[in-house]
Amino acid sequence: MKVRGLTKRYGDVQAVGGIDLDIDAGEVFAILGPNGAGKSTTVEILEGYRRRDAGEVSVLGTDPGRPTREWRSRVGIVLQSTGDAGEMTVRETVRHFAGYYPRAQDPDEVIERVGLAEKAGRRVGELSGGQRRRVDVALGVIGSPELLFLDEPTTGFDPEARRRFWELIQGLAHEGTTIVLTTHYLDEVEALADRVAVIARGRIVAEGEPSTLGGRATAQATVRWAGGSVETGTPTRTVMELTRRFDGEIPELTVTRPSLEDVYLGLIGS
Repeated sequence: MKVRGLTKRYGDVQAVGGIDLDIDAGEVFAILGPNGAGKSTTVEILEGYRRRDAGEVSVLGTDPGRPTREWRSRVGIVLQSTGDAGEMTVRETVRHFAGYYPRAQDPDEVIERVGLAEKAGRRVGELSGGQRRRVDVALGVIGSPELLFLDEPTTGFDPEARRRFWELIQGLAHEGTTIVLTTHYLDEVEALADRVAVIARGRIVAEGEPSTLGGRATAQATVRWAGGSVETGTPTRTVMELTRRFDGEIPELTVTRPSLEDVYLGLIGS
């Protein structure tokens, strides 16, 4: 995927102000940003749902502004909110959508992978919110997509379901599926993403691996102990000095560097 100079305005408001992106095949790429930052507009343009004002965009070798049916069959999308066929069962719904794709997976296998095997005969309208979300994920992956867009995919999931979903996404990535992920769960980004871009005020303000984003890997560490704390670029030396001071065990010792959340909030100016 290649994006150059992507721009979009809504009247006098510039939602996207010249974004450049490169996303490699087989990569899990997370896009972060606060509401109103231009994140959703950017992703909708990449999905072919919204037209851009300027810039060049190539997704799987095709301009998403001029999508073809063949291109659509290679792309899977899990939207933040979708309607559901409440009177159809989970199995009927997934089988119905499988008929739209030339390379569809086995519906029962997909239902199993998203953790709904025991609910396959239940009507979608009878499911809980988290279970309906799993149906959305099943519909997004049923066509064996080369590229999968995931917009807040684990909203409503309990912790066990989130972990199972992460395993599903890691498996898809291992099989070569390119995944573009938007989420507000930063632990999800750290667990899944190879790289991340942060969008604020319509522009990318940082891009890199989660562990190094915004200089995180080389940031000052905070060493805390009972009665004091210090920020230092040499935490090991500081701990050794404290060990001598306390003649061994340091009470309530912790050593931390900025979390991804710390870095993210700093980048968006929060």
